[in-house]
Amino acid sequence: MHWYSLVALFFGGAFLANAVPHIVNGISGRAFQTPFAKPAGRGVSPSSINIVWGFINLFIAWLLLFRLVDFDIHSWVHVSMALVGALLMSMNLGRHFGQFYGGR
Repeated sequence: MHWYSLVALFFGGAFLANAVPHIVNGISGRAFQTPFAKPAGRGVSPSSINIVWGFINLFIAWLLLFRLVDFDIHSWVHVSMALVGALLMSMNLGRHFGQFYGGR
């Protein structure tokens, strides 16, 4: 396996994890932080922007996991790299969004 395949799997998992809060908040009708708000990443965007941003992240994850790399759910290397990317992104997002929603 090439090194760039591992990088694509890692970032595919990260983009997949980033899609979740935006889609969930958008579908719930809540405003939520996006890079397009002012100030970026701190201000909130309307739910429709969050849905679009979430699906853009989902599309990028699909490109990285299934177009650039032929993701195999039975390969522990594929799954573990995607999960590590998702875990690290989730920890980072939890820390970042926690400052706005009462987390520590």
